[in-house]
This record gives sequence, structure tokens and C-alpha cells, in this order.
Amino acid sequence: MKVEVNAANKTLAIKQEIIFVNQSDDTLNSIVLNDWNHAFSNKNTPLAKRFSDEFYRGFHLAKEEERGSTINLIINDATQQFLSWERTDNNPDYIVVKLKNSLLPNQKVVLHLSYITKIPSDKFTKYGYTNNGSFNLKNWYLTPARYENHSFVKNSNNNLDDIANAVSDFEIDLKIPKTLVATSDLNSEKTTGNDDFLYYRLSGNNRTDFSLIIEPKSSFESYKNSSVEVLTDLKNNKLDNIQKAIVIDRIVNFAHNLIGKYPYDKIIVSQTDYEKNPFYGLNQLPSFLSPFPDEFIFEIKFLKTYLNEYLKKSLHLDPRKDNWIYDGIQVFAMMKYMDENHPKAKMMGSASNIRLLKSFNLTNIDFNGQYSYFYMLMARKNLDQPLGDPKNTLVKFNEQIASKYRAGLSIRFLDDYLQSNAVLNSIKQFYEKNRITQVSRSDFETIIKSNSNKDINWFFNTIINSRDIIDYKFSSVTKTKDSITFSVKNRTGAPIPIPIYGTKKGEIVFKQWLDIEECDSTFTIPRNNIDKIVLNLKNEVPEYNLRNNWKKLEGFFPNNRPVKFVFMKDLEDPYYNQVLYVPSIYYNLYDGITPGLRLHNKTILEKPFIFDVNPSYSTKSNNLSGSAVFVVNQNFRKSNLYNARYSISGSYFHYAEDASYFRLNPAIQLRIREPNFRDNRKQLFLFRQVIVNKEKSALVIDNSPENYSVFNARYINTKTEVTNHFNFTTDLQISGKFGKITGEIEYRKLFEDNRQINLRFYAGSFLYNKTQSDFFSFALDRPTDYLFDYNYFGRSESTGLFSQQYVIAEGGFKSKIATPFANRWITSFNASYSIWNWIEVYGDVGFIKNKDVKQRFVYDSGIRLNLVTDYFELYFPVYSNNGWEISQDNYNEKIRFIVTFSPKTLINLFNRKWF
Repeated sequence: MKVEVNAANKTLAIKQEIIFVNQSDDTLNSIVLNDWNHAFSNKNTPLAKRFSDEFYRGFHLAKEEERGSTINLIINDATQQFLSWERTDNNPDYIVVKLKNSLLPNQKVVLHLSYITKIPSDKFTKYGYTNNGSFNLKNWYLTPARYENHSFVKNSNNNLDDIANAVSDFEIDLKIPKTLVATSDLNSEKTTGNDDFLYYRLSGNNRTDFSLIIEPKSSFESYKNSSVEVLTDLKNNKLDNIQKAIVIDRIVNFAHNLIGKYPYDKIIVSQTDYEKNPFYGLNQLPSFLSPFPDEFIFEIKFLKTYLNEYLKKSLHLDPRKDNWIYDGIQVFAMMKYMDENHPKAKMMGSASNIRLLKSFNLTNIDFNGQYSYFYMLMARKNLDQPLGDPKNTLVKFNEQIASKYRAGLSIRFLDDYLQSNAVLNSIKQFYEKNRITQVSRSDFETIIKSNSNKDINWFFNTIINSRDIIDYKFSSVTKTKDSITFSVKNRTGAPIPIPIYGTKKGEIVFKQWLDIEECDSTFTIPRNNIDKIVLNLKNEVPEYNLRNNWKKLEGFFPNNRPVKFVFMKDLEDPYYNQVLYVPSIYYNLYDGITPGLRLHNKTILEKPFIFDVNPSYSTKSNNLSGSAVFVVNQNFRKSNLYNARYSISGSYFHYAEDASYFRLNPAIQLRIREPNFRDNRKQLFLFRQVIVNKEKSALVIDNSPENYSVFNARYINTKTEVTNHFNFTTDLQISGKFGKITGEIEYRKLFEDNRQINLRFYAGSFLYNKTQSDFFSFALDRPTDYLFDYNYFGRSESTGLFSQQYVIAEGGFKSKIATPFANRWITSFNASYSIWNWIEVYGDVGFIKNKDVKQRFVYDSGIRLNLVTDYFELYFPVYSNNGWEISQDNYNEKIRFIVTFSPKTLINLFNRKWF
């Protein structure tokens, strides 16, 4: 390639020659070239859809000059004849070049390319041009795609750093302005000319990728040892170069000895690469709160990034299809490194030494112990996915964290089971074979099996290629003075071996692996003063539930778990029944500020049984209030119906100054998802009985019954992302005195000009209505909330600030219009459209029908400040059935607002991209 950088226009002018050798046994009539830079060309590419799917707005809202593309592409053959090529709208990030003549095995063809690459901003993926004039280049040139199994690998850019390039030799002549300097892991020679440019000659053989960073001033430091030169700009201003050199040398030698020699002379370990794939946990804490020494933080950051670059650059796998091998070896190596160099390190670092925190399981977990908890987080949510699935099919949390960690845990598990360094030797052999020929997962599997005298088909069939969960328990245990007899039950049927330990005062005195065929047998082992037997003590097997893995052999209640009270939040501790306590505070107009003490068992991992009891004190009414909920969760692993939730909840608060209410709510909730876990469509069926007991209020005259019960069946179908949101809801309510059915459709669209439209249609009708008041009627602007579903601050207010709280429900009107209720049927249509940033215009129209009265047409309109959709909004009425409201008296009392204070609700808003 001859590449000329235009720093002002953010473009690269490229003249390129590709000498393509057909190393397959097939005859080729076309060649696929990866053009991943063109994925940034518009808002409809697979990359753009991925951004939208993960709730990233930056790309959709970007300016045109911030996008990337490949333009003016011309392709000729060796005789300078034009070659036709095609790029589809669905897959604009690779092109298919049509050859004039068929290319036989071992023949070669020469392609001459001329094109301009427009580099995108780095704000989308961390790669691209920066605001300080630098370029961190990634996938910026056209190159042949990987060829295997009789076809080219045609992968689109999904921001996963998993481009499948053919192994190539590179020669690049790079021309850049003299004000810039280039850094690369290719062999590099720099020359200067008589003009205002620098010239670099870059070269490298047998590679699928390389790094190229162009900056006004190089930020990289060089560290050399006997095997490789490391160029790094990892940030840590508190370490000097000697400290960094010691850490880098230790890690480089570790990887060299564990896996094999890095095949190239140089490797780049950059801050950008680390930020793209950080060590989650370390990256969440501000530096002044970090419980780890500066040197340790630099060491972990460098270890993770170095191993990632080391494996991605040297192992020539298909990084999308065989990603679990990269992740597995990387995390396995990281755990090995920690065992050798920091065997006593804890997950929370020095926080584990603070006396006040010693009771937390979170502070007692070993550093390597955190990997299984991150995997278990997704398994307990029933969101884990097979390790062998392609990388682009994984939900973000699995792709970035859980599946990575489980892959490493699984390889470590196999290593512990096979012993004799069978796995370590296999990794080295696989790495060495990779230097000679193109490899895949089948080669890795073949090598591991050849180094084992045991049948390990279960490892690939179950651990890698399925999402079967593993759960063993003791089915019976008997003891004598001299022996222990026990049997083990495989609760899920997954055919996996399991280790059993015998401990005495916490020290291991016995360990044995139970093979698959032995797991349902009965065993007798010597007593040896063992006081506890434990399955999977060190969590070698990535097991779903550790709470049933141990038996005490001493004490009157051998299976009793002591109750352990923990403040705020903790990780699950399998040896205790944890009760977490945390101060709570609630507010409504009638109870005032309501402090309480919340007692629950919700650890970070989901549980099959959950209780949450929150007694509180109402400062305004001077009596006890609060709420409680008890839940049984049931997961279904092999169906679209993936979760059933059985619950009973109750709450006791005031609905008026002088009157309280008690609500009891037994419910069944069924959740359904698509077979593709990345699909944001979710469905829910809810069946519940809402039982309400109200005190009579002398201050609220609504003729509502004091006691009533309503059966409610609801169906919700929703699909949401940045550019589109769709929600469909139907609702059936049956009570002694009324029955009603409703339907609601919501649609939200973000257009390419960055304007947004919100549409909502609602319709409801009574099946029968024997009530004498409007308490159960359809509401136009403010539902009475007789089911107590909405978080009203002042639910009985008809005037004042609290009456202006707005809930998007039923009619959805913002203006308070005469005849605000309908006791027969209602239809309404709500719309809003953005005119500038978060400022929108809104309009509502509808019909309401009351008994013995002709249906009435109603409407309103105004300005909406959509600051955070559904969480913080303001509505300013302008014109409605009431006339020009903006010119009427007491206009401030007509303004409506949405405010959500629930921390859980707000956290879910920012976490949704992960799940």
C-alpha cells in the first residue's frame, strides 16, 4: 500500500496492490474484501443497528463529517482491466470482487485498488480520529477475508474487534505531515524528504492485523526484553519507568513460558485497547477510592491488555466463531498469573483488611473468585449463553464479561480435572500449530483429546456448546467413627465430573474427582477427623448453586446455616442464610417522610426465593406503615417462556390525611423472550388479584367503596432500542361491580434528522358497570389508581402541586378538562414531536362516553420538555377544550410534571444496554 494521510480532512488516500494466492482446494470466481471502515457510512448499517440495539445514541446523532466511509474505489487486474465489484445495502462493510477468470488452487491473481478512506471519530468505538489531532487506526484498509470451509467468511462490523482477515504479508509506504509521528507494531523505517512530510516504510509477514497510531507527539514508551519489544501508553503517572519495566518484563516472560513465543518483534499495548476492553471492577472505581496499590492496578491492566493483544495478533482463528478460545486462554492465563504472583489477593483488595467490612462475603472472596460470580450473575438471570456461540449473538454483558470469565473458568476446570499439565501442553501445541497453518476450534479440541486418556466429549458438548447448568448435591451422608458414606445427586443431569473435598477446621485433608458414571453411586472414605465434606469447594466447576454443596459432620443440626446479618449489599455466601438490612426512606403527602428499615435476602445474585420486608414509620400520621413482598422465581432453561414469578405482596400507607389503605396482591408473572437473546422484544403475562381495604375518609368525597377486590390479567409485548420503541398492552379487570377491557399501543421513532415522534393510542370499554361513582371510571388526565399501582405523591389531591403530577396512563391528557371521567368507554390518541433537542410539541385527541350522555370529543395541546423520557418531563398546556390555557389565570397550576425518584428504575435506564 501507498498511503497518504490528509490530517485536515481526516482521510487516507490509498493505492494498493493485493497479490492473492488461492491456498484452498476450491476454484474461486470472486474474492471477498473486508471494508469495515465503511460500516460508519450511514445510520442503517449493521454497526448502526448494533449501536441502536445497545441504546447508544451517539452514532445516530453524529454529524456527517464524524462518520467514516470508503469512497472512489476503483479495482483493476494485472492488465489494468476494470474489475466489477458489489457492495450490498445490508452488508456495506465487505465487497465482492468478480474475477475475469476462475482462480484455480495454488494460482494467484493481482488486484490494483485505488480509494480514499474517511476516518470516523473515535467517540463511537474509541478508534478513529481524536480531538487533539491524533489517529488511532483500526480496520481502515481493504483486505481479503478469511477463507475456510469452502467459502469466505462474510462478517459485518458489529464493534466487536473480531474482523476475520486472511493471513497476509504487508508492505506499506506511509506519508504523513511532518507535524505528526507514527507508531506501529510492524517493522518500521522512517525517512524525511525535502517537503513537509515524513515517510515510513512499514512491513510485516504472516499477520491478520496490525496497529497504527499517528499523533502530534508519540505517547508510547518502549520496553524491550529478550523476546519482544513492548510499546505502551497505559496511563499510570505514579509509577516510574523502572517499576513499569519490571512489571512488563514479568508479564511478557510469563506469557512466553505459558503459551509460547510471540511471533513478531513488536507489540502495542495501548490505553485505548484497555479502555475498549477493561478489567471490570477496577475501572469502576475513582482512583482516590481504589483499594489496590498503583503498581497492582497497572499490572492487572497491562496483563489483561497484553494477553488480549498477544492472542488476537498471533492466534489466527476466526475471532467471531471461535472467540471462546481467545477468551478462555486469556482468562485462564490471568488466573494462573494471579495464583503465581498474588496468591493472597482479594477481590476487594485492601478493603478486606478493614475490620468493619470483614463480615462481608464480598471482601473475603479471592481475586480469582470473582470470575465465577460474574458468570453466575447471568446464569441466575437465565441470560447465560453457550460459550461456543458466535460473538455477535451474545448480549453485551456476556460478550464483555460473563462468557469471557466462564471460558477461562472452564479451561481451568478441565486443567484441574485432567492433571499432568494436559491442558497447558495442549495450549502450547495449538499455539505452535497456529504458526504453520490456519487453525480452528476443531484443531484445539483434537489436540486436547490427544493429550488425555479420559473421555472429555462432555467438555465440548456440554460446557462449550450448550447452556446446560451444573448442580450437584449430597443425597445422603452417614458417618461412623472410622468412615464416611455418602452419595451425590446430579440435579440437572448435565454429565459433568465433580470434585469432593473433606476439610478439618477449614483445612483440606481429602480431595477426589468423581467421574460422570460415579456421580450417582455411593462412596465410603476414611473419616480422618473430617468435620465437613464439600462438593466443588474451590469452585473448579462453574456450578449454578453452591448452597447445597456441603454437609457438616459435627453438631446437632448438621445442615443448619447460621443467620448472618449484613449491612446494605453483599455477594451470596453459600454457608449462611444472609439477611441484609438497609435504611429506607419513602415520601407521600399524607405519611410525610417515612423512614424505615428494609430487611431482605437479595444478594447480587438472583435467588429462587426472595423476601423483602420494609417496616417504616410515618412521621406525619405517627404510626407504623410499610410494605412486604415474598417471591418464588422459577427459571425455564429450554423454552421461550424463561421465567415464572409467583409472589404475594402487601403495603400499608395513607391515601388521605385521615385515612389509610391496605393492599394485598397475590400474582403470577410469566416472562417470554425471543430465541435470539439479543432481540429486545420481551413479552409478559400477569395474573393477579388486588385486594384493597380502605379506611373511610371525611376529607375525600369520592363515594368509593371501602373494601374491594379486582382480578387483573395483563399482556405486554414490547421492543425497544434507541431509534424505535414499540409497546402493546392489553388489560382485563373483573370485579363484582364492574368489568373492563383496555388496549394500548405506544410507538416512538428517532428519525435520521434527529427529530423524534411519540405516538400512543389507548382504548377502553366497560363490559359491565354497576358502580355509583367515578372511582373505577376511565380517567382522561389523572387516573384514580384504585389498584394502587402508581407512585402518586398525593393521590387524593385535586388542587395544588401534587395534583399536577402526571402519569402516562388511560386517557393520557395533560390538560384538566371538564368531565374528566368516562363510565362507558374511552378512546384517546397522544402524540408529540421534537422541534429542538428535548423540546417537543404535543397534542391529544379523544372521545369519552358516559351513561345517558352523548360521546364527547376532547383535545389539548402544548409544549413538552422531554428531559429524560418517562423519568423527568414537564408539560406546558397551550390550547384545549378550555381555550387558550396559556393566557388564563393561575397558569402555573396547569403545568404537569413527571418525576421518578426510584433508584432502581433509574439504574435500569442506564443498565439496559448490558442485558
